[in-house]
Amino acid sequence: MNRFLLFSLVGVFSIFLGSQITEGVLLVPYWKSLTASSFYEYYAVFGDKIGRFYTPLTVVAVLIPLATSVYCYTKKSKALVFALISSIFALLVILIFYSFFKGINQQFHKASFTEEELQTALLTWEFYHWARIVFEFVSLTFLGLTFAKILKENSLTSNMNR
Repeated sequence: MNRFLLFSLVGVFSIFLGSQITEGVLLVPYWKSLTASSFYEYYAVFGDKIGRFYTPLTVVAVLIPLATSVYCYTKKSKALVFALISSIFALLVILIFYSFFKGINQQFHKASFTEEELQTALLTWEFYHWARIVFEFVSLTFLGLTFAKILKENSLTSNMNR
């Protein structure tokens, strides 16, 4: 695997992580500042747009460590352990989405919560969002370790072929 591809893959995953941090730092506090009616108006306009932004980015980001694991397995790379750890944490991001976010986001669309319930729901949403960010950070860290190991192996192989 060449350096440009490895750095590009880390870059894409980093953009995903950065966008998630941005959502946690900017959007969530804004949502929490709104009244229930204002939040539901906002979510009616932007909820689907947010989803259309994050869905492909999430899928691509999660596929990176999974594809890297397959690559490491087929190449019998010693980086496979790191790649598998990265994949596990990336899959946890998807698991959290389907076990929590998908349902609560649908409730936001339906304007299901009272004022007080919405504030509690947003606090819970925020907690799971930051947990997901931690999983993404761990996944990215192990992805970086995977690529460092692959580059080292490639360097050793090219030196041996000289």
